[in-house]
Amino acid sequence: MFIKLAMLFVFFAVTVGIGLYCRKHATDVNGFVLGGRSVGPWLTAFAYGTSYFSAVVFVGYAGQFGWKYGIAATWAGIGNAIIGSLMAWAILGRRTRVMTQHLDSATMPQFFEKRFDSKALKLAASAIIFIFLIPYTASLYNGLSRLFGMAFDIDYSVCVIVMAILTGVYVIAGGYMATAINDFIQGIVMIAGIIAVIGAVLKGQGGFIEALNKLGQVSDPAVSETPGIFASFFGPDPANLLGVVILTSLGTWGLPQMVQKFYAIKSEGAINKGMIISTIFALVVAGGCYFLGGFGRLFSGMVDIAANGYDSIIPTMLSGLSTFLIAIVVILVLSASMSTLSSLVLTSSSTLTLDFIKGTLVKDMDEKKQLLIMRLLIVVFIIISVVLALIQYNSNVTFIAQLMGVSWGALAGAFLAPFLYGLYWKRATKAGVWASFIFSTVVMLANIVCKPLFPALLQSPINAGAFCMIAGMVITPVVSLLTKKPDNAFIQQVFACYDKTVVVTVKDSIGDQE
Repeated sequence: MFIKLAMLFVFFAVTVGIGLYCRKHATDVNGFVLGGRSVGPWLTAFAYGTSYFSAVVFVGYAGQFGWKYGIAATWAGIGNAIIGSLMAWAILGRRTRVMTQHLDSATMPQFFEKRFDSKALKLAASAIIFIFLIPYTASLYNGLSRLFGMAFDIDYSVCVIVMAILTGVYVIAGGYMATAINDFIQGIVMIAGIIAVIGAVLKGQGGFIEALNKLGQVSDPAVSETPGIFASFFGPDPANLLGVVILTSLGTWGLPQMVQKFYAIKSEGAINKGMIISTIFALVVAGGCYFLGGFGRLFSGMVDIAANGYDSIIPTMLSGLSTFLIAIVVILVLSASMSTLSSLVLTSSSTLTLDFIKGTLVKDMDEKKQLLIMRLLIVVFIIISVVLALIQYNSNVTFIAQLMGVSWGALAGAFLAPFLYGLYWKRATKAGVWASFIFSTVVMLANIVCKPLFPALLQSPINAGAFCMIAGMVITPVVSLLTKKPDNAFIQQVFACYDKTVVVTVKDSIGDQE
């Protein structure tokens, strides 16, 4: 217990210390929200990765999908690396950085307002962000509670409050730069932790080959009659597994807390380096989490899914580890959860302040007042999320993965297509954006309140979210083509940022030597 508490104390001291150190970077809105748009590749890549993966993935998704699909769940981690990181950086990174600076937008709702010349879109986007980030935040606390209960036998409410206070302190003090530096340190902890945990769990099962042989002998007639299905390449249910891959991978393209990382990156070279770093990070962390979860059925004698749910699988797998490794796991999940929480509260507070309150409720707001309101809203958002987390825990409303599925499905379904087409396609219209906003939010809300009316495949919020994202990619261009073209002069001004001529060195571009 002394070792665990000592490691926790050091971890907390470092995170708070970094927050206080970064106060000098948070003296204006640009510095507080975007770090002055001067963040390098390593910090940006780790900020992206740690915001991506939290206790939701490590405890909720890894446990649930590892149990359902066996070792094939690793495909979700591979999809996260290739689609959610590599392709996201390659397709969105540079254009997002260039156009958002050109339009002087610091948040995703501001981008929609200035790209489509519609203040109403900005207000709608900010409302969607605030409403649907809350269930995601509640799920972060829940995942953490399972591991704290295993390691320390500490009451859930204490875990939630301590984590919320510490995260709030460093975000309020240092803003984006504090979260980026902390994310880098927390990311290193996550990489080292997941490698150590996988090695220890497999060793306890006789090594990788022996664990795979044991998994091949597991059968569940309720899932599949095929022998060795949980050790197979595609698992017992490839169709639903594909839905998981789409939601957890493509979804990042439309999540405001993820896309906003591209706003702050420093340079062209930083984008290329960050893309590689982020992809490797995702492959190790996400691939490792789902790979570990794939062996969950080897512990079926110790897990009561009916009584404790899928969220109990990973903590049960780890309960037999040494004291030192359990401390590593706790700090790993703390790192994952606090980094994601800091990103969510910063996104939500900046969105409400800059996109909803400023210019709408309060006409004249100087920089000092904007910073004050953002910091106050961080406190408010954390308090709301803590209260909801405690209510959810005490009433057992749903599983972690379901909470995250609703949040990701609504946000990514509403924003992915409008944001992507907004960066690339001049013909996209505000009507097309509205259609995507309305369709996805209505579908995901309906999935909560009247689930039985949905087809069997779409009753899962995971699959419903994936469906919304794909549908948005069709709905936005179809509605745009059926509605009035945007003003040509306005569109040319918006896309002028891509036509600017810049001088680069030969090491960056060979150029036309002839």
